[in-house]
Formats: sequence, C-alpha cells, structure tokens
Amino acid sequence: MELEERFSSEESCVDYLAAMRWPEGFRCPGCAGDQAWRATRSRWVCRDCARETSVTAGTIFADSRLPLRLWFRAIWQVVTQKDGASAMGLQRVLGLGSYRTAWSLLHKLRRAMVRPGRDRLCGPVEVDECYIGATEPGKNGRQPGRKTLVVAAVECVSARKIGRIRLKQIAAANATELEAFIVDAVESGAIVRTDDWSGYRGLRAKGCYKHDPTPMRASPASEDTILPRVHLVFSLLKRWLMSTHQGAVRQSHLDYYLDEFTFRFNRRKSASRGKLFYRLLQQSAMIGPQPYRTLRGETTSHHNR
Repeated sequence: MELEERFSSEESCVDYLAAMRWPEGFRCPGCAGDQAWRATRSRWVCRDCARETSVTAGTIFADSRLPLRLWFRAIWQVVTQKDGASAMGLQRVLGLGSYRTAWSLLHKLRRAMVRPGRDRLCGPVEVDECYIGATEPGKNGRQPGRKTLVVAAVECVSARKIGRIRLKQIAAANATELEAFIVDAVESGAIVRTDDWSGYRGLRAKGCYKHDPTPMRASPASEDTILPRVHLVFSLLKRWLMSTHQGAVRQSHLDYYLDEFTFRFNRRKSASRGKLFYRLLQQSAMIGPQPYRTLRGETTSHHNR
C-alpha cells in the first residue's frame, strides 16, 4: 500500500527516477549543460544545444513499452519475495498480458543485480566448485558432462558465519579459470582457503594471496566439514534453483540467476525492503538497455564479472 501511494501516478515515478539519475539537477549528455525545460512528462530539452533527453535513456527502462509505474511494482515484487519471483508468478501479480513480457522484465532486472565496480571479498575466503544439474551415471568428482560447473567464493566472518559471496559459471576446473575468478572476486593479500585440487596450486606462486589448501582425505559425505561455508552456499543455491525455478534454468542464462542469488544472499540481513527497492532501482538506472534478442542470448553472452 505504501508503494502504491508513493508511486500512484506515472509522473511521480518519472520524478523519482529523475532525482535519482540527476541528484544535482539535470545534466545534458550532449553538451553537459545544466539548464533545461521539461517538454513532456519524461523528457527534458537542453537550453544550450536543444537536445531532447528522456529520463529513461541509457537505462534498462529505455525503449520499454511498459510504464515506469509497472516497472516499480515489479522491482518491489522482486525484492520483497524472500525466494524471488518466477516469470509466471510475476505475470499473475502484475496482470501482464504475456509470459514473454514477464520473463523479459525479470531477466532485465537480473542484469541490474550486479553493481558496477563492486568491492572484492576480504579474507579469509573459502573457494570451491560444484556441478549444477541432475546426476549423470558414470560421472564423478570434477569430470565434465552435461552439468554446469559453478565456482563460489565465500567470506569467513567468524566461527561458521558467512559474509558476502561471489558465484560464477566456469568452463573447467583448471588453473586458468579458477585463478581468473579469484583475482576478480577476492581482494589481493587475502587468505584463500581451498582443497588441494591442482587448479589452485598456482595461487601461492602468484604472490597475490595467502593460499591455505586443505588435503582432501575425507569421504565425500564429510566434505562439508572441510570447507563448510562454501558447501552451505552451494546447498542453498541448489535448493533455491529447484524451489523457485523448478530447476528449469538454461545454461546460457545461469550466470544471471547466480547474480540474483548473490544479490539476495548478500542482503539477506537487510531489514528494510525499501532500501533493497532503492538499490535495485538505482542499479537499473546504471546499466544500458537490454534488448530481447540479447536476453535470449542471440548476440552476446554474459560477460566476465
């Protein structure tokens, strides 16, 4: 009810987004002029160069036929649902005419769940990989197959407590893939705890991290006692994929579902849904348009984050 009252009209949504994008006042993207008049509800015209600018230009809301008021309601639904929203559920709640519209909307928001330039994790950090997908006969351990390999980094706060996490889909559990992920996700100088898999053995030689490998002498049933935090995260991730999305996640889209899980997990202790709404809306205004063909994976794939 508070959301509906605060954003009861399209104009109130436009004003809110404009204040977020231009907190110090309008700034022309063409000439950097700060003087403009409002031509329509969502467009400003620069007094210096006469360039017309929409408040949604350069954001995921650009070129969308959906009103901002519906976008705001969708963001609220996404951040207030503990386990996230499915496209079918969002279609029903928002009264959307097609499943494709709900699916596109959700995938655009998932692309906004990673903040550009976010801080890397601080040590100690547990790192390990796991396969996402159904069990395949004859495939054990790190053997490749139809399943998807995901690597995770988890901050160790104290005792068994978990801080922030990072997740990424990788092609293979080799040194090239694993070291690239760690460099991108973990702050230099941190203690990195792993098992003694050969893909991690070059970390100490790089000189950027204090590598703390643990020999894998235990049975598979007790592996979670060696790297307990990262295995707990994997368990929660698999449960989330099965419960919210019934495991129906394509490999080409998995990275964005990992982004959503990371967004939710890292903000799991936030008591304010309003802050989460603001954060996702803010990040949605920071990334460029996401055409449907891109969402479908017809042009570019998920970039290295």
